[in-house]
Amino acid sequence: MSKESILIVEDEEKILRLLEIELEFEGYELGKATNGIDALEAYLSKKWDLILLDVMLPGMSGIELLRRIRLKDSLIPVILLTAKDSIEDKVSGLDLGANDYITKPFRMEELLARVRAVLRMSQATNSITLEDDEWLHVGDLKVNEKTREIVRQESDIDLTPKEYDLLLYLLKNKRQVLDRDQILEAVWGYDYDGETKIVDVYIRYLRKKVDANYDQPLIHTVRGVGYVIKDAT
Repeated sequence: MSKESILIVEDEEKILRLLEIELEFEGYELGKATNGIDALEAYLSKKWDLILLDVMLPGMSGIELLRRIRLKDSLIPVILLTAKDSIEDKVSGLDLGANDYITKPFRMEELLARVRAVLRMSQATNSITLEDDEWLHVGDLKVNEKTREIVRQESDIDLTPKEYDLLLYLLKNKRQVLDRDQILEAVWGYDYDGETKIVDVYIRYLRKKVDANYDQPLIHTVRGVGYVIKDAT
């Protein structure tokens, strides 16, 4: 079984070396770059399973590099490494399609947990063969897991990677009421110190894109429990 490969893009030598040591110990195959230009070349040189991407980089910012990556590839998972107070970078990164972010200074155990969670979700997305021409359905909404196409009433819907992960989890458990802890563990893979409000935030984002412009809502709140996706029948 081949090792999962991670491209580390980080210009701070101590952080880069620490990540290299810890991730090699965990058994990952690694590549590394210390500036945006070299990172773009490294990204184009081979197929990676995950990119750890620092936002503040010489040559080309991490945000610009992420934008260029997403123009070519909507699937490769990207975790941003951001400064503690860089709210704009976090928002920009998520809007451009980052799967997750972690702020510096970070605990290595948390970073490793997030790496495992993002890789696990990516593997699940890529490994399942779907019936009915590989489309998942609920009501008039359908999702193709291989191509990541999302269509409702013949209109395409664009989601960020995390919104897509959330929708996919709901669809794979359609008509099942899922509590916030279940969703948090399945989609994020860790628990933000017990904070589940992130689930509510992303459900709200998802509803704006999936339900807001249609007569029949598909994502429903079950008071005191959580959420369920189902049609009217």
